[in-house]
Amino acid sequence: MTVGLLIVTHNRIGSELLDTATNMLGICPLATLVLPVTPDTDPDRTCAAARRMVRDLDQGEGVLILTDVYGSTPSNIASRLREHERVRVVAGVNLPMLIRILNYPRLELDELAEKALSGGRDGVLLCKPDPGDTPKPGAK
Repeated sequence: MTVGLLIVTHNRIGSELLDTATNMLGICPLATLVLPVTPDTDPDRTCAAARRMVRDLDQGEGVLILTDVYGSTPSNIASRLREHERVRVVAGVNLPMLIRILNYPRLELDELAEKALSGGRDGVLLCKPDPGDTPKPGAK
């Protein structure tokens, strides 16, 4: 058994991230569902749908929920699911985070949540020019 994965984001962000990660890796090794939250979403109805998804995904190892912007409607819906003992919520989902998670499908829930955090942090970089690079004429 493995941890289930639920992605709760604005509009199609979660679907696009999952499609991209799956295309890059060639596989989605975790049971995964995506819950899009649109401007006309009823938070209570969507939370009920998310609870059903968590039940469907939890095969005994728990569910990791990824959401986009902390404090937004998707994040608030995801946070309401923390009442379950085997649910962890990580906000700030990005492609490096998702790829990191999918590369470690056999980890336990808490370990997978830590991989999500490290993948998200380590995947955000300032890309500076190499010291030996010379600027192009007119570039500032």
